[in-house]
Amino acid sequence: MTKTASSIKLFGFFRSSAAFRVRIALNLKGLGYEDAFIHLRRGDQRGGDFLGVNPQGLVPALQTDGQTLIQSLAIIEYLDETHPEPPFLPADTAGRARVRALAGVVACDIHPVNNLRVLRYLSRPLGHDQAAIEAWYNHWIATGFEALERLLAEDRRTGAFCHGDRPGLADIALVPQAVNAERYRLDLSPYPTIARICQACMKLDAFAAAHPNSQPDRDD
Repeated sequence: MTKTASSIKLFGFFRSSAAFRVRIALNLKGLGYEDAFIHLRRGDQRGGDFLGVNPQGLVPALQTDGQTLIQSLAIIEYLDETHPEPPFLPADTAGRARVRALAGVVACDIHPVNNLRVLRYLSRPLGHDQAAIEAWYNHWIATGFEALERLLAEDRRTGAFCHGDRPGLADIALVPQAVNAERYRLDLSPYPTIARICQACMKLDAFAAAHPNSQPDRDD
């Protein structure tokens, strides 16, 4: 599956859904990469060495072609432009807009209010208990998934995957969020189209190999 590629180094954390996206993209492109593990729970992201890589203190970051890239969707589109096959975006303008919008529902609306630093802020200093945090987490996933289910189920451009019969940017964004939903025991039965697409994706080696449970830095 691995193509010859320039040296690629991925700074990530097994549980990060944003890093999960980039792992999927690299796998789909068949690009080998070196892992640099940033343990978010231990605070590696706040260390001076990593802040020199990404001043935001967030993963993923990708070093390739003599530069450092941040923000998962920007990284994925860079990979798509520099390694065009297989493409992550449709050939037509309207299709590209749709796929970017579907990805944005997850990456711009659901994920930012549910990432680790937000959950930690809810816990400390705001003092919410675990039950309240889980309710917060699932509320925002359900709100986003309700809309996303309609956008997928009611559009004839949805195929085996989010757009047609080949996985692309929208699927790369969706699957990590669905995996997180399962971890927080959110019932996905109200979202049959989302569930079907995610099942199709996870049958592919590129998605399965990127799963958090398959990562060398996995812990409990």
